[in-house]
Amino acid sequence: MTLAIFDLDNTLLGGDSDYLWGEYLIEQGLVDEQAYRRENDRFYDEYKAGTLDIFEFLEFSLKPMTRFEMATLNRLRQQYITEKIDSILLPAAMELLDRHRARNHTLLIITATNRFVTDPIADRLGVEHLLATDPEVIDNRYTGRVAGTPCFREGKVTRLRQWLSHHGQNLHDSWFYSDSHNDLPLLELVSNPVAVDPDETLSWHAQQKKWRIISLRNDTRSALDFV
Repeated sequence: MTLAIFDLDNTLLGGDSDYLWGEYLIEQGLVDEQAYRRENDRFYDEYKAGTLDIFEFLEFSLKPMTRFEMATLNRLRQQYITEKIDSILLPAAMELLDRHRARNHTLLIITATNRFVTDPIADRLGVEHLLATDPEVIDNRYTGRVAGTPCFREGKVTRLRQWLSHHGQNLHDSWFYSDSHNDLPLLELVSNPVAVDPDETLSWHAQQKKWRIISLRNDTRSALDFV
């Protein structure tokens, strides 16, 4: 069965769900505004530059979750989805997903953003399979640590290979859509790499390798006729 894989942030979404979760925590007064925004902006800039230390970032981003019981976190997350995510859902992205469904492709989101944040977003998009960075949970509370391999850069390849083995799938005729040069290790593996509203580095690579380049930011669904 053909696998259609999608990055989430700035690919299927018109923004970054991880960054917006941090902004939401600031707006709710749950973290120190000045210190948290300074670090949140720094890590986001490092991600875009390709210099992010994923373990340093995860230590920062998962720490606030350790302060709350699961019921409180779930309530906060529901409000966050309504306030921050619903407005950045892209109609053309929904159309792209639907086109792959119509071809009976297996849909999979793969994202560096943690599973707590991304689970309900995958549900919103109607995508059953999700590979995300997994925060460690002990006694129904988040510890602030990561369980397993972070789903970032080469870690996405590692996590995907584990998923393929578990589900008896392979990458024959596979697709992968991403906006970021951080995803080049996975883009190089699939049969049909697609750069979506790409950053400058990915745009250059895509042009050199003659990969398809598309935009989901403008609702030009007719541009998806290649699927």
